[in-house]
Amino acid sequence: MISQKLEQIDRRIVELLKERIALVNSGAIASPKEEIAALTPLLTSIGIPQELWSESFANGSTSIEAKSSKSDRSRRITIVGGKGRMGQLFTQQLTAAGHSVRSLGRKDWHNAPSLLGEAELVLISVPIEQTEAIIERTAQYLAPTTAIADITSIKTAPVAKMLACHDGAVMGLHPMFGPNKNFNKQKIVVCYGRHNDSFQWLLDFMVERGGELIYCSPQEHDRLMAIVQAVRHFSQFGFGVFLKSERIDTQSSLSVASPNYRSEYEALLSFFQQNPSMYIDIMLATETSCQTIERLATTYRELAELIAKKDRDALIEIFANAKDLFTEPELPLAGKA
Repeated sequence: MISQKLEQIDRRIVELLKERIALVNSGAIASPKEEIAALTPLLTSIGIPQELWSESFANGSTSIEAKSSKSDRSRRITIVGGKGRMGQLFTQQLTAAGHSVRSLGRKDWHNAPSLLGEAELVLISVPIEQTEAIIERTAQYLAPTTAIADITSIKTAPVAKMLACHDGAVMGLHPMFGPNKNFNKQKIVVCYGRHNDSFQWLLDFMVERGGELIYCSPQEHDRLMAIVQAVRHFSQFGFGVFLKSERIDTQSSLSVASPNYRSEYEALLSFFQQNPSMYIDIMLATETSCQTIERLATTYRELAELIAKKDRDALIEIFANAKDLFTEPELPLAGKA
């Protein structure tokens, strides 16, 4: 009952803030972007859940950013796979900024000469296992002046395929977040390909909306993703399958859960609600990922053998040795340009 009442109060606060955003957008405030940005720490500090206000904030900030971007000329953009969740995010954000964005889906290839041949920028946003084939199919319709970029989770193979199939500008992009409302406080990995200046307006576009660009080579990206994504997904996958095989009563386990276990369970809940092919394809995407996962499984087996032997001293020594890694100064993911 108390939680329901708190949510009702939160929603009333959010409604008032919507009015505030509308007033700010009307031009009554000299610096509307700064005013709206100030709402984020305010709402966080008073404990209102982000899901209640993020959409209102995104709508308000998008309208302001769209106004500020009108000075930049409108560009013709086609997103292959634009109806997918990530494709929809780019479509919404680019359209709000005044660009002409069209989508090419599975049933639209009869219009490819127009959709692709007239585009200044083509974004490939399709599942990993389809990416290379779609790049090859797309490239045959592109003008030499068209820039092409992919926004998939691996980079070495897609960037190499784009460079091989298209003589124009090429870039690999990897948004390091799920489909969201905007780019605010989100990381996007950038892998240069060819004629990188052709993409500067797009990179500026994401930065202006709060995105953080991380620059690295396609090979370095894939090496890092083997740890950042593939191994992490495998660990969640394995833990979830294990809980199922153990026939764990999740409600009973949550009733006695520590904060760490509850956080882990919430992550699993999110993981298993997604399309399974997305995670499986990330785990299988590169030979590096597969080999890294195999090494992780070997580590688990070796530790399990020590547990079975109750070799306390060996386990403590391994723990202490691993601990050294996590006391080092924090290092950046990759160099920034």
